[in-house]
Amino acid sequence: MKIYGLTGSIGMGKSAVAAMFRREGVPVFDADAEVHRLQGPGGALIPAIEARFPGATGPDGVNRAKLGAAVLGHPHELRALEAIVHPAVAQSRKAFLRRNRSRTFVILDIPLLFETHGHRRLAGVIVVTAPAWKQRKRVLARPGMTMAKFRRIVHLQTPDAEKRRRADHIIHTGTTFGRTRGQVRALVACLGRKTGG
Repeated sequence: MKIYGLTGSIGMGKSAVAAMFRREGVPVFDADAEVHRLQGPGGALIPAIEARFPGATGPDGVNRAKLGAAVLGHPHELRALEAIVHPAVAQSRKAFLRRNRSRTFVILDIPLLFETHGHRRLAGVIVVTAPAWKQRKRVLARPGMTMAKFRRIVHLQTPDAEKRRRADHIIHTGTTFGRTRGQVRALVACLGRKTGG
């Protein structure tokens, strides 16, 4: 089984592309979804997060606004949160790989793939990209998003141009849904041939 990483900066359309891969029958591990589960109501990480960031959790799990305010722009606090979250996500990822070990290839959907140096252990990296104006428009349409917050998030991420430079495969979402889906289908066929050969 070959393992490919799927990544892309905020607002690039990575979640939509991940869903397209799933529809093509490719197993996809969604690191973000796993974090939401672990931090949701009754999630396994709630006690540790509350102990480190008092008031950042409640009956519905993590209060993302409060936790975000505590870590955004504070590298030391962000590292403390990552020390809680990353090992738990790694355990879930191992379980996913065990469940799918008979598959030709799988995809790990990891937003901060380059930032956490996760790309080093993969057969290849797929980067999802879109024009900067489209990225900005998508992100600013999200509830509670501001230009200042958007800039802070982008500042923490590896620049899109750098991601594209380091990618093995690129999926463009600045086009129509049909064209993006066509790129995904072509890549699934390509990766299936590579792995099968």
